[in-house]
Amino acid sequence: MKTLIAVIGSSEADSKALEIAFDAGKQIMKAGFSLICGGLSGIMEAACRGAESAAGPDSGRIIGILPGASKRDANKWVDIVIPTGVGFSRNFIIACACDGAIAISGGSGTLSELSMAWQYGKPIVVIRGIEGISAEFAGRSLDTRREDRILGAENAVEAVDILRRRLQE
Repeated sequence: MKTLIAVIGSSEADSKALEIAFDAGKQIMKAGFSLICGGLSGIMEAACRGAESAAGPDSGRIIGILPGASKRDANKWVDIVIPTGVGFSRNFIIACACDGAIAISGGSGTLSELSMAWQYGKPIVVIRGIEGISAEFAGRSLDTRREDRILGAENAVEAVDILRRRLQE
């Protein structure tokens, strides 16, 4: 069974965040993991493009969990399209299905995924030094139910490496 790493972030992002998301998708595939995301535009599309650019015959899959009911809404780099028809509730599915999450930029939707990944006990890494809600949580706990913290990384290589180590513990 492949390890699923979620990349979460906004459907609208600046060029720096999109570049990091592209590299995150690429690094996830290079590590032998599969990518799971919301399957739409922005951070999600950039991560999917990056994953596809590094995909080889033995690499993982690119999975998009869509908020709507139409497969046609997915960006063209998604391998496995799962339309849910449940709107923002699909964020709970992504957070529950992943083995670890990388948060890049984002707003309230990203915050909901980050919170649910925390609730489900998943290791979370946020990218520091970029605009958006996620970077504010580097080094912090969301509450007392867990003893660990949300970890911060400077780039995608570091984020994937942190998750790889945390998942091996």
